[in-house]
Amino acid sequence: MGKVHGSLARAGKVKSQTPKVEPQEKPKTPKGRAHKRELYSRRFVNVTVTPGGKRKARKAMDCVLGCLSQ
Repeated sequence: MGKVHGSLARAGKVKSQTPKVEPQEKPKTPKGRAHKRELYSRRFVNVTVTPGGKRKARKAMDCVLGCLSQ
């Protein structure tokens, strides 16, 4: 069996080379009910459909009903 993943002497090389970035001040994110409300409005209320945008994944029941009818 040969050596597979390299020696442990090089472990953490990239992390130690990466420059330290101070965390930024951010507004607090809503928790609980307010977070669910924000997700709902983001996903369903103010949806902008762009031509050639991503196709949504089919829901499980749609797939079951669609697959059975074929």
